[in-house]
Amino acid sequence: MSFQPDPLWQSIRDEVERAARQEPLLASFLHMTVLRHACFEDMLAFHLSSKLACNVMDGRALYELLCEGFDADPHLADAARADLTACFDRDPACDAYSTPLLYFKGYHALQSYRVTHWLWNAGRVSLALFLQNRVSESMGVDIHPAARFGRGILLDHATGFVAGETAVVGDNVSILQGVTLGGTGKECGDRHPKIGAGVLLGAGAKVLGNIRIGEGVKVGAGSVVLDDVPPHVTVAGVPARIVGQSAEDMPALEMNHKLG
Repeated sequence: MSFQPDPLWQSIRDEVERAARQEPLLASFLHMTVLRHACFEDMLAFHLSSKLACNVMDGRALYELLCEGFDADPHLADAARADLTACFDRDPACDAYSTPLLYFKGYHALQSYRVTHWLWNAGRVSLALFLQNRVSESMGVDIHPAARFGRGILLDHATGFVAGETAVVGDNVSILQGVTLGGTGKECGDRHPKIGAGVLLGAGAKVLGNIRIGEGVKVGAGSVVLDDVPPHVTVAGVPARIVGQSAEDMPALEMNHKLG
């Protein structure tokens, strides 16, 4: 673990110390989860392990596994920080860095997926699939370990989000609940969507097949997208059609779900 100065980690500790003083009933939880840890990576490994532990995989074993991942691949912690900043910057319900870190299952599910992806790439396929199943059971989010996600992802609310094996999600994408990045049948090989940077996927949107959604696209809530979408447009409907240009260059950053 790295113990270099970390302004984000210090901000989290300051927030949590204030919360512990304001709500004594949470003081033990906040101390165990955050304040007794020396760095962001150690704290995140502990918190995720407590979420994913079960009767056949105890929290200590998972904690050691997650620490191994953060030590082996610094990109895991870098992405976790970028995702946390995305929550803070884009979600109006998030007024502190510690809020998604402690309480938002979308953030927890995304960081857990990142560990399964590391395991998958390391050839530890069975363990990656085991943890994928645990994330699905405990958080209601199902991301295949082989899917590829960029940094700065906001997975807002998260319930019912599904991403298939060959799905790719670019940087700075915002995804609402009930979104599916899926296939269209029993085809094999590369069969899931490719989502460009800055895309906003509205609640309940279904993007199906090996199609490309260009950068800066806004997909309206409840839409079913079956064909490629060029950059910087808004699509909506079943099946989805272009209904205009995106009012923002990067809709994911603005979180404006209006179609006009």
